[in-house]
Amino acid sequence: MKNILTLFALFLLSISYGFTQSVKELQKSTLDLIGTFDEDIKSQAMLSFADSMRTQWTNLPIGLAPRTGARFGDFSDESKLKFHRLLTTMFSSQGYLKSFAILQLDDILHEIFEIGYEKGEVNENTIKMVRTLDWDYGNYFFAVWGDPSVDAIWGLKFEGHHLSINLSVAGDTYSMTPLFMGTDPAEVEVTQYSGLRALSKEEDYGFWLINALNPDQKTKATLSREVPGDILTAPGSEQRLSEYQGIPAAELDEKQAKILHYLIEEYIGNLEHEKSEKYLDILHSVDPSEVYFAWIGKYEPRTPHYYVIHTPHFIIEYDNVGFMNNGNHIHAIWREKGNDFGEDILKKHRMDHEH
Repeated sequence: MKNILTLFALFLLSISYGFTQSVKELQKSTLDLIGTFDEDIKSQAMLSFADSMRTQWTNLPIGLAPRTGARFGDFSDESKLKFHRLLTTMFSSQGYLKSFAILQLDDILHEIFEIGYEKGEVNENTIKMVRTLDWDYGNYFFAVWGDPSVDAIWGLKFEGHHLSINLSVAGDTYSMTPLFMGTDPAEVEVTQYSGLRALSKEEDYGFWLINALNPDQKTKATLSREVPGDILTAPGSEQRLSEYQGIPAAELDEKQAKILHYLIEEYIGNLEHEKSEKYLDILHSVDPSEVYFAWIGKYEPRTPHYYVIHTPHFIIEYDNVGFMNNGNHIHAIWREKGNDFGEDILKKHRMDHEH
């Protein structure tokens, strides 16, 4: 019986290993997608790794910030199938479904404003402006930097309104930072999608944690300033988070620390499991006195609020202000410090392969 159990454990290990993520799997999924492109789409999508747009990102709609690359809405059905395969290689199931829901939200948001216009709740000037923003499920752009079939250094970007996915590969290592996800509305209130919350736990666990603190802890965690209109490390912002503020995890009790862990896991858990587990290992190696949580704003939903989690290795930022300060519009980002667009792994790769 013992031998059978041992063989079964080895069998399970071999199965899990076959489905783990690596640069090889990412490369294969990317090349499978590229192989479905016609010459026109391929010429738009395949760009030089040295292109300056590789390290630029924005969450603005296409109508305000045109993108480089091939438009997702112009993909063939075969290309869309392979693209979704690529997304499921890059992300866990939760990360994949969040990304997909954000794409759908653009169509939903457009429909919400059109319904408001028909009801007389949105005026003529507003609807004209909204229509120029080009909110649309297809208005997301895909770019490949370098040639994954021959280059040791390459990357890709998939970006549009409220979504910026950035993969950077250097040899047999890769990074996915910055990773930006946003939702407007954070909770859909009309249409057949009423009730949809694509980034629900980012909001819920934040409130759970701040309201689990005792009065003294809450005072220490809460910064006395106005809720920012956006994340502080937004594109084009000169504000950088270098100072640790709020309350350190070392001052949380066991239950509070567990909630903080749940909140961090919600972000890191968007990545494929092997990658997310590596980041969690890094988190667990850090002294709790070096992990800080800070809050700005009120302590109940549908009011403007903001939080940041700051560690020696990564930063999580979340901002929820919204139209007319209704607290129903989320911007959230996860980023490795010093490794945006693979800066750190690229530097190491080049040093290791200097001739």
